[in-house]
Amino acid sequence: MTIQTRDLIVVAHLPRHLRALLRSPEEFENVAGLRVADGIRDQLLSASSDFLKNLETARQPDPWQFGFGAVHKIDNVLMGMGGFPSRPDSRGVAEIAYGIAPAYQGKGYATELANALIDFASQDGRVQKIRAHTLREANASTRVLEKCGFQKVAETVDPENDLPVWRWERPTPVSSRTK
Repeated sequence: MTIQTRDLIVVAHLPRHLRALLRSPEEFENVAGLRVADGIRDQLLSASSDFLKNLETARQPDPWQFGFGAVHKIDNVLMGMGGFPSRPDSRGVAEIAYGIAPAYQGKGYATELANALIDFASQDGRVQKIRAHTLREANASTRVLEKCGFQKVAETVDPENDLPVWRWERPTPVSSRTK
């Protein structure tokens, strides 16, 4: 599955590519035939233990499980990652998460990637609402979410690291829900 945006090619991760990136950027480049921006491997290394365990034996891309890579069209480099901490829940909520390599931050790529994730999730008839979480302060991620139509709806505690976070939500477009 591939999504084209103005500046990015957003492509579903192949598990073998992610396993190669876990081993080293050089191995990823050899296996995927694509350069990787500094900082991207660190994003992958911070993934949950459940994610890493599922990745060990996976053979097929699954955007809901392994997410997407963001490839810069001109530079032809993996410079971002985005996806979903889990499949949509029983209430129709899908959460997005994304990250951009430091050298590519501040140029609108996070907004492009977030919108691609929203578009992907909105095509799934189960999804009624998109959610995201940020640190409890105004920052680049909060600006991205505001640009993507999210509203801050609550303050909660992140169960993975026990830190306070802001919860952001937006509905999927009504036209997407009828598909």
